[in-house]
Amino acid sequence: MNALYKFLFPSEESTKTVSVAILALRLVFGLFIISHGYMKLTSFSTLEQNFPDPLGVGSQLSLMLAIFAELFCGLAFTFGFITRVVLIPLIFTMLVAVFVIHANDPMAVKELAILYLAVFCISYISGPGRYSVDYLVRNKLIKK
Repeated sequence: MNALYKFLFPSEESTKTVSVAILALRLVFGLFIISHGYMKLTSFSTLEQNFPDPLGVGSQLSLMLAIFAELFCGLAFTFGFITRVVLIPLIFTMLVAVFVIHANDPMAVKELAILYLAVFCISYISGPGRYSVDYLVRNKLIKK
């Protein structure tokens, strides 16, 4: 009964529990965004001519930037490596997807990009948690 009471009415922040939740969030959304980037990478030759160019830098470069954000930054995000830095391109990519690429689309079309944007913004604020490469690096640096 005491465990149920503590679960329903926590009196103090449990950094371990919060870190596990942040890890789960990073794993789920990191792996999903990586899959989007991987799909773009494997379909590069097909997509490069028709990929949207919202920044005016050309379709090919826009596609490469999307792949960089989704695949490489997504991978770093999943492991919690330089988390806040790699979230910047991911947040920017989702902002462009929501407000430029899907600006006139119905909510059902832009819903996924909004979900990613929310998760990436919350992750930027919360940081990577204790189960991350960042936490390990921080501890190594503090010991020196």
